[in-house]
Amino acid sequence: MSYRTHTCGELRLMDAGKKVRLAGWMENVREVGAGLAFLVLRDFYGTTQVVLESEELVRQVREIHKESTIQVDGVVRERSSKNPKLETGGIEVVPEAGGIQVLGACRFQELPFEINHSREADETQRLKYRYLDLRNPEMKKNMILRCQVISALREAMTRHGFLEITTPILTASSPEGARDYLVPARKHPGKFYALPQAPQQFKQLLMTAGIDRYFQIAPCFRDEDARGDRSPGEFYQLDMEMAFATQEDVFSVCEEVLPPIFAKFGAYHRASGAPFKRIPYLEAMEVYGSDKPDLRIDLTAKDVTALFRDCGFPPFAEEGARIKAVVISDFHESRKMIEKTCADVEVQAGAKPAWFRIDEKGEIVGGIAKFLQEKAELVKRELELAPNTLVVLSSGKKQLAQKVAGVVIKLFGAAVPGHIDKEQYAFCWIVDFPMYEIGEESGELEFCHNPFSMPTGGMDVLLKAERGEIDPLTITADQYDIVCNGIELSSGAVRNHDPEIMVKAFEMVRLGEEDVKKKFPAMYHAFSYGAPPHAGIAPGIDRMVMLLAGESSIREIIPFPMNKNAQDLMMGAPGEVTKKQLEELHITLSEVE
Repeated sequence: MSYRTHTCGELRLMDAGKKVRLAGWMENVREVGAGLAFLVLRDFYGTTQVVLESEELVRQVREIHKESTIQVDGVVRERSSKNPKLETGGIEVVPEAGGIQVLGACRFQELPFEINHSREADETQRLKYRYLDLRNPEMKKNMILRCQVISALREAMTRHGFLEITTPILTASSPEGARDYLVPARKHPGKFYALPQAPQQFKQLLMTAGIDRYFQIAPCFRDEDARGDRSPGEFYQLDMEMAFATQEDVFSVCEEVLPPIFAKFGAYHRASGAPFKRIPYLEAMEVYGSDKPDLRIDLTAKDVTALFRDCGFPPFAEEGARIKAVVISDFHESRKMIEKTCADVEVQAGAKPAWFRIDEKGEIVGGIAKFLQEKAELVKRELELAPNTLVVLSSGKKQLAQKVAGVVIKLFGAAVPGHIDKEQYAFCWIVDFPMYEIGEESGELEFCHNPFSMPTGGMDVLLKAERGEIDPLTITADQYDIVCNGIELSSGAVRNHDPEIMVKAFEMVRLGEEDVKKKFPAMYHAFSYGAPPHAGIAPGIDRMVMLLAGESSIREIIPFPMNKNAQDLMMGAPGEVTKKQLEELHITLSEVE
């Protein structure tokens, strides 16, 4: 006989009088008198109230610990006092004599945390007992959302003519990007596989193999530090690639696939329509102070170096200093709020901004106002400052000034009423990324982002740089990021499919043809057999679901995430292995100092 005839979220008033069997977790029991108690039974689908009306049943349930799984045989009846907040709030189930059976006992009288309040518990406890944390209805809702989003993405990609093809999990270590997770090869002593940081090379090889449109829900593995929007270990992305495709083709697919999914499943039900705003990288850094701008915020940064350099405020007079201003209109917050937010900016950006404001009389007051009195009218005129306006200023070397301005926009934009249209998903493309940069450690030319991107202008622009006709730092790549609400969902690019252009691009960073062959042998040789122009992108699924769920931490939407130190507290990973296992892999451990 079946464990249940109905789920705990299924019964309604029309079922009154039916004999039913339910199964689920005993969430709570409330005794209200001799021989009377109310039991809440929970399963995946909802909760049902069970009324115990005999001393025998009350005694039996008293011996059962909360969160045990039980089976209830009883009759449905209409509640005398209904609960409109519950879908099953119009009914209750009255067990028959002997109608409660324990299916799986919870052996512990005390739980690590209350299931329905697990999100308030310490994260270490939540991750250690993740199977209990996932019983929380809010967590269950996130897992359902994740499943629905992945299903919708698959359906949309298939509808657009993409084939879902899985690529290997064990592959070769790749020299670019983050650190690899390495797997010792037992049959090849001293050699290692690597878990793929992304299916980058495989999907490009699929294009070379003649596949026209590829996608997969791809697991990716990177040994990198955790952030709020990044979980260490593994993550998943909607990996896609298109043959005979341009940047416009990739944009078209993303702009057709993503907005309907965000509008349908998101907390806000409002998403940017096509075409998304396109912002060149250099403009994004100048105007928004970030290559991940949150376009829900109406604040921007303006270069005011010439206006403020000689005002007498010492940081502004430093050699090479750039000064950026963020003007915040209709400002009525306190000085305490300004100082607190500026301190938060310093924590996130590494430097504290300066500020002044225009009071209700139109006077410059507060912050660095004393340095501006001689040019007060000029400042107000140049920046078009009205009464009740706050001006926050960043200064320093170009990158620092931009970074501080970006954090000012983010924090003040979210904190000051009227400057963020929060309930929407605002997409944009960041385009025209630099191909090269000067390395902080090496002091020499290095790839700025993806070495597989096609330089804008192809071989011609590389030859001009080689001849000294142009600065290689001015070369841009056919690379693009998709950003939503200040979070980078993905990077993509038109790929460098020509071996000669690829070698020339690597020669710019002091690597030759032999280096390319050694580092990327499969791609180099495959492209030598005739590769189609191709382009792709890989939006992060975890980040998408995090945005849709309205969560601030990516761990809230991953079933079994690691903690910030890349540990699985539930499974005890990473862990030690036996001496025999190490010997089979020809590995000897050394003492860690």
